Parts: sequence; structure tokens; C-alpha cells
Amino acid sequence: MTDGDEKQAQQQSDALVAALYHFTPLADFADLQEPIRKVCEDNAVKGTLLLAHEGINGTIAGPDEGIANVLAFLRSIPALAGLEHKESRARSMPFHRMKVRLKKEIVTMGVEDIDPLESVGTYVDPQDWNALIADPDTLLIDTRNDYETAIGQFQGAVDPQTRSFREFPDWVRDNRDLPKKPKIAMYCTGGIRCEKATAFMKAEGFEDVYHLRGGILKYLEEVPQDESLWDGACFVFDERVSVTHGLKQGEHRLCRACRYPLTAKEVASPLFEDGVSCPYCHATRSEADRARYRERQRQIALAKSRGKQHLGR
Repeated sequence: MTDGDEKQAQQQSDALVAALYHFTPLADFADLQEPIRKVCEDNAVKGTLLLAHEGINGTIAGPDEGIANVLAFLRSIPALAGLEHKESRARSMPFHRMKVRLKKEIVTMGVEDIDPLESVGTYVDPQDWNALIADPDTLLIDTRNDYETAIGQFQGAVDPQTRSFREFPDWVRDNRDLPKKPKIAMYCTGGIRCEKATAFMKAEGFEDVYHLRGGILKYLEEVPQDESLWDGACFVFDERVSVTHGLKQGEHRLCRACRYPLTAKEVASPLFEDGVSCPYCHATRSEADRARYRERQRQIALAKSRGKQHLGR
């Protein structure tokens, strides 16, 4: 089999994943919901797209041609003509359905008057990121949540240990005693959270603020592993659970009870029960909770045995 044949066989057996976001004024965003949903469904594309006055955000997956058609449609919308995206592959379709949702924000921070189109940190390309974060004058901050940072971070990063992005502003205001360094570097999964996080930092009076262009995903795609300052895997919000260098699908598994990513060792724990509990949530769930989760898992297994998809998953 030639390299071309192998590539074609791979494309037929796996799914192309496109992560995208674009900040732009979308006054008529509600009118775009159904046309976007239809073009996705017509092209066998699944995933989640969020629409708001401030733009679009989401991740979709499907056949290569289908993804290309959806992206072409999105870019045919004048306000989204400059839309950029990042591609990776999944071993199988990583989403169960297609959702196009209307939101107040495309990434929820909960702070009024934060507009990345007006003020944002300085973008740093992946090839220049190592030099910035290795500089002793740089304070490196991970803007992601605790379940994401648990499986991977850049070396030397400060972990806010937030449970949601809404907690990040309060964490900043409550931690003015962080090491005083001239530069602040920030990163997140695909770049969107840092658009708002760096804008917020600048509004709070921090001046020399930087963020990783394209996020961890772009870094793992472009920076060779032997030059990388990234440790571990990167959590992603789909059925792959995690990706590693080269955007290869990781080996983590998701706890369906608490949505925490698990290693093989954690799955082997006696506290793990598929769809019911894991070492991170077992102590916080009641027997009534676990009984409910077991029934949900039973319904999922029953639907699968009938060749159907359980929509509650």
C-alpha cells in the first residue's frame, strides 16, 4: 500500500476534528443558528458551536469533505471571513450529535465590558513560546480549570486550580501577592480563554501580558517533542478526552459521573465504576447518586446493544 493509499484509508476510518473561534460583532447571530445547523447535518458533521454577539466558538468533527464544506460556509458569512481553525484527527467520531447554541458569551467569564477586539495581550507564536516562558522575568499562568491542569501543564506554570473560567477573575484579584515579574505569559487549550483572560489582566492594570497563539493545541502540533516544555497530555472537550504531541489521541478515559480525565491506573482503582464513580468523585456521591448513575449506564448499554445512541450520554 502506498503512502497515499494509507492516508486515504485513514481518512475513511477516522474523523477530522476542527477547533475554531472568532471574535467579531454578530448582531444577527440568532438568525445564523438554523442555517449553520443544517449545513453541518447535511455534511455529517457533529460537535458543538456557540454563537453570541461577540462571535463564534466550538469544535466540530466529521469526514474531511464535510468539514471543508462547513468551514467554507462559515467563511462565506462576511463577519466570519477571517475565521481560523486548527485541525487534528480522532480514531472515531468524537461527538454524539450536532449542537448550535445561542449564548451571551462564546466563552463565559462573567465580567462586563471585557472586549478582546479592543484590548488583548501580545500574541506569541509557538516557536517563540519556549524563550518567553524560560525567561526568569516571566510569570507563567495556566488559565484552565483543575481537571484540565491535572493531566498536563507547561513546566513552571502557576495553576489557579479553578473549577470554572468564571472563577478566574476572582483568583487574579485575590492573588495580588503572586511573584512580581515584569512579564505575564498565559495559555489555554485553543487560545480563546486567553483572549478574555489577557484583556481582563490589562483592564486590571497589568501591562506586559502575553498569550500563546493557538493555545496548547497549536504548540503540540508545531513544536517537536524533543524541544517541548510541555509535560503530560492536553484535555480536550470531546470523546478523545486528551491529545499529546503531534495532536495524537491520548489514553485518558472520562469519568461519566464527574467528567474528570482518568489514567489507566485510576481506571483500575476499586473506586472506579464505569459511568458511576472514580477516585476523584466517589467520596462526594451518595448511594442514591450512584444508583441513578448505574441506571443511566444501564440505559446507555441497552441502547448500544440495539444499535442506537443514548441521548443522555
